[in-house]
Amino acid sequence: MAEQRKVPDALLLLAPGCPHCPAVLEGLSALVKEGVIGRLEAINIAVHPEQAAGLEVRSVPWARIGEFELEGVQTPGELRRWAGLCGTPRGLPEYFLHLLKNGRRDKVEAMARREPQRLLALVTLLADAESSMAVRLGIGAVLEEFQGSSLASVMIPGLGELTRHADALTRADACHYLSLIGGEGIVPYLKACLADESAEVREIAAETLAEMGAQ
Repeated sequence: MAEQRKVPDALLLLAPGCPHCPAVLEGLSALVKEGVIGRLEAINIAVHPEQAAGLEVRSVPWARIGEFELEGVQTPGELRRWAGLCGTPRGLPEYFLHLLKNGRRDKVEAMARREPQRLLALVTLLADAESSMAVRLGIGAVLEEFQGSSLASVMIPGLGELTRHADALTRADACHYLSLIGGEGIVPYLKACLADESAEVREIAAETLAEMGAQ
């Protein structure tokens, strides 16, 4: 029997005079009534400023549905979408995509530091050949931030698989990201890339192996 997806809970920070807070509160309350969200905790930060300080929230409305933190105004449809994505395989990749598109790479990095396994969501994003250049650059910037640490090593098998992707750009990006992660675990994948039909892939693999002294 398949395991039933856990219904997420939600937290909302609001303040008096906030023009968008009532709409977000109403949207989340409706989801509670429908059972899409299990529980809603609403906190007035004028009364409890320590809650905003503890979560490093600087503006409201601010909502958290499951592990997804949402800043600013959210439509009922957007709230429903994020609630529905909680606990699904596509949830975290979609959330990271949202963060990267909105210039919140810092939040992706913070979440990865707390739980490195979350970086697998970036592999899922790269596997989509339709991912924009901005998203690909964002993934690269995250890995550059973690360069020299073992934090992103969890991504090596998945990126290794992508070095055999049908799309040449995806293969090249996978090779480049492996070079940023480093370590002996990337060597077999890069050696296989030396025979790739794409000159760019071969060049990235050869340069990385040469720098590692592993060619």
